[in-house]
Amino acid sequence: MTVAHVLGHFGIPGLAPFIAMALFFAGMGAAVGAYVLITRRRGVLQRATGIGLGVAAFGCFGLATVFPVLIHASPTFSRPSTTARLAIVSPRPGESIPGNPAVVQVAMRLQGGKIVPTTSLHLIANEGHIHLYLDGTLVSMTGLDAQIVASPGQHTLRAEFVAVDHRPFRPRAVATVTFRVGG
Repeated sequence: MTVAHVLGHFGIPGLAPFIAMALFFAGMGAAVGAYVLITRRRGVLQRATGIGLGVAAFGCFGLATVFPVLIHASPTFSRPSTTARLAIVSPRPGESIPGNPAVVQVAMRLQGGKIVPTTSLHLIANEGHIHLYLDGTLVSMTGLDAQIVASPGQHTLRAEFVAVDHRPFRPRAVATVTFRVGG
């Protein structure tokens, strides 16, 4: 059993990336310390300590880079599935919203899914976020309610319930509505 499996069984799959980032920042600190000690030119002991810190920094950077390989962490290539259904409640299809530009109140309904605030590579079926696209452009990563600004004219609003890594589920959970801004 690998360290990655053990971390997953204890419910802390995010610990491995945290360790890699801690090693990276430790390397940054060691590199700064080495630079300060080497450039002061006060004595042989300080320079030797600076060189030692430089070697430690190099080691931390290297270990942070290869840590995922050392613990046999493997990325998930298959997408999680979802049974969730997403619907846009507001704006309604064909609705005309006054304004130039208009602040559009968006309300959605999600059945069979759970919105979670965290981002992770530990994918769980039916848990994720909602991405909101106005005319094909991402305008919000939100919960079930949002406010967007739209210029006059006809618009297509697309909402998608995505996994916690911000990529789509399989099958995708998408809702679309067309509305108009202006009179």
